[in-house]
Amino acid sequence: MFAKAFRVKSNTAIKGSDRRKLRADVMAAFPTLGTDQVSVLVPGKEELNIVKLYAHRGDAVTVYVSGGNPILFEVEKNLYPTVYTLWSYPDLLPAFTTWPPVLEKLVGGADLMLPGLVVPPAGLPQVQKGDLCAIALLGNRAPVAVGVAAMSTAEMLTSGLKGRGFSVLHTYQDHLWRSGDKSSPPSLAPLALDPPDLSEEKESVQADPALQGDLRRLTLEGEEENGEVQRMCEEKSLSEASEDPSVRGLNPHPTDSKTLQEQMDELVQRCFLHALKCQVRKADLPLLTSTFLGSHMLSCCPEGRQLDIKKSSYKKLSKFLQHMQQEQIIQVKELSKGVESIVAVDWKHPRKGSILEGGEVRMIIINYVKRNDLVDADNKNLVKLDPILCDCILEKNEQHTVMKLPWDSLLTRSKLKIMYIRSLQTTAHEPDLTRYLYFLEYSHTHLFICLEKLQPVYQVTFPGQEPIVKKGRICPIDITLAQRASNKKVTVVRNLEAYGLDPCSVAAILQQRCQASATVMPAPGAKDSLQVQIQGNQVHHLSRLLLEEYQLPRKHIQGLEKAPKPGKKK
Repeated sequence: MFAKAFRVKSNTAIKGSDRRKLRADVMAAFPTLGTDQVSVLVPGKEELNIVKLYAHRGDAVTVYVSGGNPILFEVEKNLYPTVYTLWSYPDLLPAFTTWPPVLEKLVGGADLMLPGLVVPPAGLPQVQKGDLCAIALLGNRAPVAVGVAAMSTAEMLTSGLKGRGFSVLHTYQDHLWRSGDKSSPPSLAPLALDPPDLSEEKESVQADPALQGDLRRLTLEGEEENGEVQRMCEEKSLSEASEDPSVRGLNPHPTDSKTLQEQMDELVQRCFLHALKCQVRKADLPLLTSTFLGSHMLSCCPEGRQLDIKKSSYKKLSKFLQHMQQEQIIQVKELSKGVESIVAVDWKHPRKGSILEGGEVRMIIINYVKRNDLVDADNKNLVKLDPILCDCILEKNEQHTVMKLPWDSLLTRSKLKIMYIRSLQTTAHEPDLTRYLYFLEYSHTHLFICLEKLQPVYQVTFPGQEPIVKKGRICPIDITLAQRASNKKVTVVRNLEAYGLDPCSVAAILQQRCQASATVMPAPGAKDSLQVQIQGNQVHHLSRLLLEEYQLPRKHIQGLEKAPKPGKKK
C-alpha cells in the first residue's frame, strides 16, 4: 500500500474526544494489550496528530502519528499497527517468518507467497483467513511487515505451502516508514517454543504424510502476483540495535586497529559499490540520490551492521557522492532545484571489479561447507545440502529429493564449472556465470552472492605489460590451408589479435623467413579482425614462430597438424 509515495490531504492535532475514542478502538482491535500499554501507545498529553492521505492507488488512509513516528493507520475502519509499534510490542500479532532476501520484494509491493515462509520447529501460528499478521525475518523476531492472511493455517498446510499467503499492507523501508524517524528494527531473539503435538495436527489437517519433511526444505521459490519470486543478488540487512547507538552494528573485531569512523567509511564505500554493481542498471538513470541510498545502498548492508553516513567522515550523503564523483565513478547533477540525481555511472571503473579464478571459487564452497558443519558425520565423502547449497547446486526437480551429494559431485556440477569470474572488491561479490545464489564470507559477515549474470573472461599477460582482460572465451589461433587461382596453395592465419600479436608484424616476419608473398586482409565474418595469408604451405614456419619464439601454448593453436610431411614439396 505504501510502496510508492502517497499524497497528504491534511495533518491536524487530535482532539481530546478523538484521543479517547482511539484508545477504545485500539483496545477493541488488539485485546492482548493491557490498559497501561494502550496508555503508552496513545499518550494522554503528548502531541498526537491525525494525518489523512491518499495512497498511490487512491486508497483513503488515516495515519496516527506520535512522537514523529506513525504508530497506527486506518483503512476502511480497520485499524493496523505500523512496524514502529510492533517493535515495541512484537507479540501483538501472530508472526510468520520469511527469508531475509524476500524483504526487498515486499518493500517493492509484492505479497508474501507461501513458498517463502520459514517453518519453525513449533509449526506455523494458527490463524484464520482475514486475520492480521506480522512478518519477521529469519533470526530476528522484530516484525518488518504487516499483512492480512489470505487463508487459514490449515489451508496453508493442505495446499503444500503454495500460492499467496498474505496480502502485505505496510513494510519496513516503505514510504510510511520513511515518514517517521527511519530507525532500524531492534534485534530480538526468536522465542523458544515446544513443538506442537503432531497427533492433534493430524486430526485437524489431513495433509500428505511427506508434508512435514517437505516443509523443512522450503526455499525462496515463491511466486509474486505475476510470476515467481526471483532469487536475490544480495542478502537484505536488518541492523542490530545496541544500547549505544554510536557504535550499534559496527561490532569491531578485537584485532581490528581501525577506528569506528574508518570502519563506517569502509562500509559506506562497500555498500555504494555493491549497490552500483548488483542493483542499479543503466535504465534506472537518472536516479535520485535519496532513492539510491534508501532503496539500494541500505539493502546492501551486511546482516548485523548498520549503515549510517552520519557516523562516517563524510557526514552527509551529498559529500560522499561528491567524493565518488571526483573518483569518476559516478556523475551527479541537480536536475531540479535542491534535488540531486545520479545521471551517469562508469560501469568499467577499476574499483568495481577484479579477477577470481575458478579454484578460488571451489575453495569458497569447501570453506562454506566446513564452516557450517555440513560434512556428513557418518560418511565424510558426503555433504549435507542446506537451503543455500540447494539453490546453488540442485535443479528444481531435485530440491525435495536430493539431501546429500558426494564432494566430487558438489564441486564439478556444471553450474560451478568456471574458468574465471568477476568479483567486487567490496563487501559483496557479483560473479557473472549462472543464475543461482552463492554464499561468501567477508570480514566475519556472511553475504549472498548473485551469480545470475556471470560470464567467462580470459586474461592474456605479456612480459613487461599490463594483463589484458576480456569477456567471453578466447578463440584459438586458427591455421588453415586454401586453394587459390591456378591451384596454388596458401596458408591463412586468423585470431592473432586475441593473443596480442600484430598481424602486420607477423606477416612481415613470415614473408622474410619463407621468402614468399604475405598479405594482410580483413577476416571474413569477423568485425575489426585481420587475417594473414602466405603463399604456399607455411605451417611449419608458423609453428616455430608461435610455439618457440612467442611461446604460446600449443592448446591455443589449431591447424598445426597441417604442416607438410618430411620429404614432400610444400
